[in-house]
Amino acid sequence: MAVNFLAPPPLLLHHSYAPPDTGGSIFSSNPTLIIAPAVIALLLLIFIACLLVYCREKPKNDIELNKKSLHGSFREVSFGDKQLSKCGSDVASSAIYSPDVRSCMYGGKLGFSMQTRNRGAQVFTYKELELATNGFSESNVIGNGGFGLVFQGILNDGTVAAIKKLHRDGRQGEREFRLEVDLLSRMHSPQLVGLLGYCADLQHRLLVFEFMPNGSLQHHLHQIPQNGKVYQPLDWWTRMRIALDCARGLEFLHEHSSPSIIHRDFKCSNVLLDRNFRAKVSDFGMAKVGSDKVNGQVQTRVLGTTGYLAPEYASTGKLTTKSDVYSYGVVLLELLTGRVPVDTKRPPGEHVLVSWALPRLTNREKVEEMVDPALKGQFSKKDLIQVAAIAAVCIQAEADYRPLMTDVVQSLIPLVLKTPGASLPTTPSRNYEAL
Repeated sequence: MAVNFLAPPPLLLHHSYAPPDTGGSIFSSNPTLIIAPAVIALLLLIFIACLLVYCREKPKNDIELNKKSLHGSFREVSFGDKQLSKCGSDVASSAIYSPDVRSCMYGGKLGFSMQTRNRGAQVFTYKELELATNGFSESNVIGNGGFGLVFQGILNDGTVAAIKKLHRDGRQGEREFRLEVDLLSRMHSPQLVGLLGYCADLQHRLLVFEFMPNGSLQHHLHQIPQNGKVYQPLDWWTRMRIALDCARGLEFLHEHSSPSIIHRDFKCSNVLLDRNFRAKVSDFGMAKVGSDKVNGQVQTRVLGTTGYLAPEYASTGKLTTKSDVYSYGVVLLELLTGRVPVDTKRPPGEHVLVSWALPRLTNREKVEEMVDPALKGQFSKKDLIQVAAIAAVCIQAEADYRPLMTDVVQSLIPLVLKTPGASLPTTPSRNYEAL
């Protein structure tokens, strides 16, 4: 028999649609309508009660675990605004630190060494670092910066390290120290000096870095003896490779770190050399990641070194990544000329390196006159003109006319490729292991 799908269900065919008898109540004739809502309401109350009990009785360990999962590793610094600008002038307004770092900063338990969640940075006790440096002996001193002494030390596992002991009454306060630890722990590039660990309690603050056996570029370039050791002049190719390493270090800070980092005190003494004379950028104690922003620029008190400060930064305190580019240009001039940024012992008109060099950098006839005498015969005039052009554009008075560090890297690579054994990376500005 065919089924008519348009017909109403058979059960409804015999159902009366007449209104219910007004002589009786609907609820009295159907008890289910009274019981069902009551049962549903009771079940709902039981469910809510169980949920409240579960939340209150949740183990504290689980809560702590959730906190660790949120704060256990260094998170990116948060911003009040949106994305970073191309020049990297936006900076962080706040930072979140791991529990290990917060404990270390405020006198937490430091009775033992432990691996933190800070991407491999190790927490040391003061006693461990004291033993590593022979009681912070003067014979172990390898540097003296604005924030404290730097000692050479040997850690428990035999690793040679540079241990920076900060002045408690120095310019670097608690906030600056936390920023430096945060920054260094997140910065991983072959062109940046790596942080191995740190120590902080109520009395001491120390940072432990990888050791750079050939000291600073300043000692080599300006023939400054260190511990009785006199360095030999650097040849042209070594200087060009150092220039490229430095450019890549700053490029990483500006373009490949999150948030973008402004070094703020890039200079010759903050360029350290490993055993193969590969350069690494150091000293992020003054790196800028937190300040008030005005029109995309950092408003801050002026900190840095005379002779390396960009004009706009020195006069107004406005800081951008282009301020680092200017400082890099000064270092490039030092590599080219062998002169220091400010030298009052020289004749009038030659005291300030930038002022003296700028008109000569773009003059093909005079450019050779400014070259370090130790470099005679080690370079072609074509290469010299290329380096001079890079330096000239980096030290432009107007920040907008200065290049990005990525552009500097691309310009220097052909010069370094002329070094015996050098090879071109697949993606030069992205491959930090090459060259």
